[in-house]
Amino acid sequence: MKEFKLYINGQWIDSEDGKTFVSYHKANGQEVNRFAAATVNDVDRACRAARAAFPLWSGLDGETRSDYLRKAAAIMRRRQREMAEVEAMETGKPVFDTYGFDTRVSIWAFEYFADLCREIKGEVIPLGEINQRDFDFVTYEPYGVAAIIAPFNFPLHLLTRSLAPALAAGNTCVIKASSITPTTAAIMGEVFEEAGFPAGVVNVIHGQGSLVGNALVSHREVDVVGFTGSEAVGRQLMHLSADSPVMKKLVLELGGKGGVIVESDADIDIATTCQIEGFTFNQGEVCCAMTRVIAHEDVYDDYLAMLKAKCEQIRIGDPLDYETRMGVLISEEHLQEVDALVRRAVEQGAKIYCGGCRYTENGCAGAPYYTPTILTDVTPDMEIWRTEVFGPVLCVCKYRDTEDAVRLANDTEFGLGANVFSRDLVKAYKIAQRLNAGSVWVNLPNGMHMACPFGGNKNSGSGREYGTYGLHEYLKVKNNMWRMH
Repeated sequence: MKEFKLYINGQWIDSEDGKTFVSYHKANGQEVNRFAAATVNDVDRACRAARAAFPLWSGLDGETRSDYLRKAAAIMRRRQREMAEVEAMETGKPVFDTYGFDTRVSIWAFEYFADLCREIKGEVIPLGEINQRDFDFVTYEPYGVAAIIAPFNFPLHLLTRSLAPALAAGNTCVIKASSITPTTAAIMGEVFEEAGFPAGVVNVIHGQGSLVGNALVSHREVDVVGFTGSEAVGRQLMHLSADSPVMKKLVLELGGKGGVIVESDADIDIATTCQIEGFTFNQGEVCCAMTRVIAHEDVYDDYLAMLKAKCEQIRIGDPLDYETRMGVLISEEHLQEVDALVRRAVEQGAKIYCGGCRYTENGCAGAPYYTPTILTDVTPDMEIWRTEVFGPVLCVCKYRDTEDAVRLANDTEFGLGANVFSRDLVKAYKIAQRLNAGSVWVNLPNGMHMACPFGGNKNSGSGREYGTYGLHEYLKVKNNMWRMH
């Protein structure tokens, strides 16, 4: 077991009151690492350190900031396997995924935004004959101090996708991971130290979100907050921002309830393969998971039969086994919540087509493993249709007319992602235009690319991550109008 202190102003320090907490291996309950538990005063020290470092960091040219980010990426790559394995233990997801996806795209984030450091440019606005003597130009400038708060399901990936652009833009940062999965964020403190980042540019704190996270979002010195998590916490952060001495810009990626339209002409093999990834990847603990399938009546039965067969082939087991493809839920309490939603759905008239229970084979008894679950006869008035389950649970209903399919897909208070499966790309395009979601995937599972924007509509949040869109979330716009003579 390793002990991590707080990383504030370039130094590793104990918390003010000396208290600590531990993280646990989700599959066997063993302790993983110990962490200093920050106090409100520790949060204050971290925010003030970030503010003091801001003039230096924001004053560096893009080329120099790029060099720092590339050094960090190189160190992350050297420590990739270490980070992948500890993240598998703390999250319960397979190391096959933490190594092949989570850590890989986290390194990619630093490399990608290292390049964008050099591309922050302004623009000139011609004013015309009315203001011939005036000259107007727009500049993009860092906000100041960014607070980045990451969730438990992708602790490193969802941290770095916000942290990298915030740093590239010239902001200094205070970062906090979930207290359930804090190790990779703590390792990032070691990464920044080794890479030679100036003191205070990145500060790493640990602790409960209800104390540390709230103090961070409320702090006067914080200018912008990047948060990924639940809708409920997102709403709370909006209240905290409004009540703080200085309101903050919020970049929020919250919950989802992805609608999937399977047209009568869809390639069922492709659609079911994508669906397996879409609702069982990361044990279904994914905000943009594909959790509501709306299948045309002509393919409904064949689709379900093929999907069930593929569900039964998923290897569930030890997160540290590289052959495992689905791991363990984040906690026993969460498993009970997932199972209760399934039970209530059945009471309301849904039928369990497959799964619907704890998984106890392959040495998994006693840990919170849950079988991939397909529910049929689900109707839009059911709780399971409207609530983000955050587990490997899929609702399926059938439709006859495309108008009904679009209506059902949009019948949600979320708007993060949606999918369409059809061989007719013109039809798919027209359907996609009508879907109220931040991202629409056609004949693909939910996914990401560092250059492509991602974010939600409605209760799924505000703002966008990735690409130049993500960079500009951490840049404020200044208009400059000059009288030239």
